[in-house]
Amino acid sequence: MAEAKKTDAGSGEQPAAPKKKSKLLLIVGIGVVVALVIGGGVAYWLAGKKAAHSEDDADAGPAKEAKAAKETSHEATPVFVKLDAFTVKLQTEQQEAYLQVVPELRVLDAHVGDKIKDYMPEIRHKVLLILAGKKASDLATPQGVQQLSNEMRTTINAVLEPTPQRRRGKTAGEPSDQAAPDDPVQEVLFTSFIVQ
Repeated sequence: MAEAKKTDAGSGEQPAAPKKKSKLLLIVGIGVVVALVIGGGVAYWLAGKKAAHSEDDADAGPAKEAKAAKETSHEATPVFVKLDAFTVKLQTEQQEAYLQVVPELRVLDAHVGDKIKDYMPEIRHKVLLILAGKKASDLATPQGVQQLSNEMRTTINAVLEPTPQRRRGKTAGEPSDQAAPDDPVQEVLFTSFIVQ
């Protein structure tokens, strides 16, 4: 019987050893899989960050800002700032004439709208000087009205961002019909335009 007990005890220990080994292998296997998944996720995240960083380097400087402004202008809802009405006496040709105009500014973002409110007295003064220097014949054609719009846009942008380049650009000739992508005021639109 002693031998029978030894064989029973011996046979009882042998099945326990494979169970321990299979559990150990299972735990190690799960650990390896988890490590691979985490490593893959980290590698993917770093690769995406590196690609974004290289794009940032390629677009550095004003080109990056212009690209961002262009993307925001196409994707975002446009922001408009309505100015109070202007009424001025135009330069005399044969008889007295008056201009009443209500401009509305299309700006890059709401921040520029707040900045315009801060500079409103100076903006109104400079716009009044532009309007008072016009003749009725200057404003009789659509091209004349567009030229006035361009002059107002350039002047307001010079007030908001007074740089030497803007000052030189203002006196260099007629302003273009298109604003630069980074200009605070992109366009001056007239919601009312009356010459009497």
